[in-house]
Amino acid sequence: MTSKAGRPHDEVVVEMLRADPEFTDAYLAAALEETEQPGGHQAMLTALRHIAEAQGMANVAEKAGMPRESLYRALGPRGNPTIKTLLAVLNASGLHLSVARQH
Repeated sequence: MTSKAGRPHDEVVVEMLRADPEFTDAYLAAALEETEQPGGHQAMLTALRHIAEAQGMANVAEKAGMPRESLYRALGPRGNPTIKTLLAVLNASGLHLSVARQH
């Protein structure tokens, strides 16, 4: 998908995440809320990939204790990260999961 300015959507999102780190919280929260919808798991992986790209994929991989290529694979279109990988990526990105009761 390409934005109105002719730049790829992913690139624009990564720039927004870089420019406004607080946007990361809202972006990831929205992705988490959609996980039960069709395509929701893929949207969640895409959001995590965008966040890792905004912070530097190599940097996040190093902090998560994994090779960069493994991080790309885990967060890629066919990725299916383990909970260990998911938590390591979130932690390396300065994020954590929290639980709330459904309303």
